[in-house]
Amino acid sequence: MGNIVAIVGRPNVGKSTFFNRLIKRREAIVDAVSGVTRDRHYGKTDWNGREFSVIDTGGYVVGSDDIFEAEIDKQVELAIDEADAIIFMVDVETGVTGMDEDVAKLLRKVEKPVFLVVNKVDNNKRAEDAVEFYSLGLGDYYTIASINGSGTGDLLDAVVEALPEKEEVEEEQLPRFAVVGRPNAGKSSFINALIGEDRYIVTDIAGTTRDSIDTKYNRFGFEFNLVDTAGIRRKSKVKEDLEFYSVMRSVRAIEHCDVCLLILDATRGFDGQVQNIFWLAERNRKGIVILVNKWDLVEKDNKTAKEFEKHIRQEIAPFTDVPIVFISVLNKQRIFKAIEMAVEVYKNRAKRIKTSVLNEILLPIIEHNPPPAFKGKYVKIKYIMQLPTPQPQFAFFCNLPQYIKDPYRRFLENQLRDHFDFTGVPVSVYMRKK
Repeated sequence: MGNIVAIVGRPNVGKSTFFNRLIKRREAIVDAVSGVTRDRHYGKTDWNGREFSVIDTGGYVVGSDDIFEAEIDKQVELAIDEADAIIFMVDVETGVTGMDEDVAKLLRKVEKPVFLVVNKVDNNKRAEDAVEFYSLGLGDYYTIASINGSGTGDLLDAVVEALPEKEEVEEEQLPRFAVVGRPNAGKSSFINALIGEDRYIVTDIAGTTRDSIDTKYNRFGFEFNLVDTAGIRRKSKVKEDLEFYSVMRSVRAIEHCDVCLLILDATRGFDGQVQNIFWLAERNRKGIVILVNKWDLVEKDNKTAKEFEKHIRQEIAPFTDVPIVFISVLNKQRIFKAIEMAVEVYKNRAKRIKTSVLNEILLPIIEHNPPPAFKGKYVKIKYIMQLPTPQPQFAFFCNLPQYIKDPYRRFLENQLRDHFDFTGVPVSVYMRKK
């Protein structure tokens, strides 16, 4: 189970720089494969072998400082609700501000681990200045300089130490399908239409779902749990930051599911927020089915669906092998098709391919299309096996793994897809020394 660490604080104290440092190391590894760098406010990182999600709350605030005054309280409340640990960042250059004091007041009541972090401490004089932050009443603080990373090690040691060990609950292992997407894309209505009873009360106001509810569902002789994530709003205060809430929610749901049903509103298109959720699912190596809802509302000529689909595939490249289903929840069009696809993707994700079959099929292809020579050295791939992981990962054993570049990895991934059907599932290709 994933832990969530939220970074809170007023603007310009260096939250994003710190956040980027945290996930860059990790992203560099994860994203090198697919070459995606996008504007993100959440990511995964790990420290001392503990993996956790990081959320930079600052990334969600638009508007001037006075709007921000109100916003920051809400973000802190959200972080308090949703995160397992909170990093509260302040800036030694400006010293304690009124806004810092407001945040501290909210955080002093919290039962969760809170880490007060004084940023921009890059010399002794500043280290002395940091003492004034004791006045926030949050006890000891950590000094860091997020621009060059000094001090972050000690901080992360403490954070990881404080994260609750999530015990793996051995419940009956039903497949979990999470319904994710922006507020108002039709997530609850989709679940209602499937279940055929209004167990979620749906209105047209964004974000009316109160809880992430699991629904056991049995159809086509296939039993699974449906997880609805329609941005929860427990607190009356949390009104406008649905985007942030739906992201927090999606992070949790995606980490704990097998397949994501990503619903988008056809009239709004495959926009940035939807893409973020898509890449989050991809980076978590989950199965994905994209559902284009409200298709009945779109003006169409005979090519529209094809064009729309083509556009989505351009946006999600290089991971384009993903089912896209056009649905209308309102008219109950193709909603069972959507579930059938999800079941298929689930099976693809759990697929195990015998080593003998892999080698029999792929080695001759590799022999015909060997990796390009590098500095006059030839790379020879001798042997292939699937790793024993919950999702498809393959090790290609060769003499010079370091010389195999991204385009060739993609070629290998495409061969795996062509021969073994991994539609909807991220496939990892590793080069190992023989």
